[in-house]
Amino acid sequence: MEVQNIELIIEKGESGIWGRVTYNDNLITDEADNLNELELNLKGLLKDFEGLDPESIVFDIRYDVYALFQQFDFLNISKVAKYADIHPGLLRQYASGVKHPSLNQAKKIEDTLHKLAAEMQKALVYVA
Repeated sequence: MEVQNIELIIEKGESGIWGRVTYNDNLITDEADNLNELELNLKGLLKDFEGLDPESIVFDIRYDVYALFQQFDFLNISKVAKYADIHPGLLRQYASGVKHPSLNQAKKIEDTLHKLAAEMQKALVYVA
């Protein structure tokens, strides 16, 4: 079975998250309450419209800022804003979908999250 890597873009939906994929120049979209449900729905649509085996599909997920903070709701927006050197109120507006970041701002947020993740990977928990 050949694995199909397909880019899945996650954005704010009307009542949850909205996702879109492009395959063979066809745009396929759906909305769901959570990422797992969205992935299942889109795999089903790719099977129905493109004849793909759902087991062969691996999504490369890209988030808008709203969807990112919904998926990783344990992140403290004020702290991420501080590390990214973005005003916390502005990042909250991005995270709520009220405003959308520029490419430069989105890159600052992404770079900050990757830096924080790298720091977390170095953390060790001491057991007494």
